[in-house]
Amino acid sequence: MAADMKILAAVFLFCFADCASVSNGPVPVVIWHGMGDSCCNPLSMGSIKRLIEKNIRDVYVRSLEIGSSIEEDTLNGFFMNVNDQINMVCQKLATDKKLQAGYNAIGFSQGGQFLRAVAQRCPTPPMLNLISVGGQHQGVFGFPHCPGDNETLCEYVRKLLNFGAYVDEIQDRLVQAEYWHDPLNEDEYRTKSVFLADINQEQSVNQTYRNNLMKLKNMVLVKFLQDTMVEPRESEWFGYYVPGQDKKLYTLFDSPLYTQDKLGLKSLNATGRLHFLTSNTDHLQFTEQWFIDNILDKFLK
Repeated sequence: MAADMKILAAVFLFCFADCASVSNGPVPVVIWHGMGDSCCNPLSMGSIKRLIEKNIRDVYVRSLEIGSSIEEDTLNGFFMNVNDQINMVCQKLATDKKLQAGYNAIGFSQGGQFLRAVAQRCPTPPMLNLISVGGQHQGVFGFPHCPGDNETLCEYVRKLLNFGAYVDEIQDRLVQAEYWHDPLNEDEYRTKSVFLADINQEQSVNQTYRNNLMKLKNMVLVKFLQDTMVEPRESEWFGYYVPGQDKKLYTLFDSPLYTQDKLGLKSLNATGRLHFLTSNTDHLQFTEQWFIDNILDKFLK
């Protein structure tokens, strides 16, 4: 019995020390890159990671890599089913000991809606603050250009989207088709979308999604006022085209998603936890000082 008690005491002390190492210090940060990018590009996510580490002493920053290499990570941003990516990320977060007490999440471009899906589907470990920087939360209806050196790849994606975004094989394999939202054919979008229509509660209402998103301390939506990448840019604040045409727009506050509080956004707003930020620039074109002043100082420190 005495030996058993010693073993239990040792286990308790180990767990206490391990838990303390997780919970003490600044809240860890998880970041997810956008289309055409990778976890570790020194000019994009690598730069963001260094900026966070420079301004929040001793913070742990995990930049998500979807695959086993930078090249695979980049390609998966185009050709890996989003739901499979979400499942992969949920597993990565669940097994990362440094995140078990909770983490803050920052998603860039399509990484914004992907991390929202993580918040809705995988509440353990807990996401504390969700910051979407140019995320397309109501999807897109246009594919104007690509960042970086991926124009050839983007032209191929354009052809696939033009061929048929809601063809089963394309929905299953092309990331951008999975958040393609055709306002001229809303019924087909709701029926065939394998990702966006689900997380936006447009196929059926999943109360778990709502409950999990309501656990956030803050949800921050950044819109780029001169965005030439996202069509329409209002999607970054959950706005979109009025169904049946592609000119007139509605705002989040006019949408059933908000008025019926399907995701809890209305409740988050009523309790001061839904925030709308802007940058008067093109897509993801912000200065370090803007990021420090509006994101790090306000929500991560």
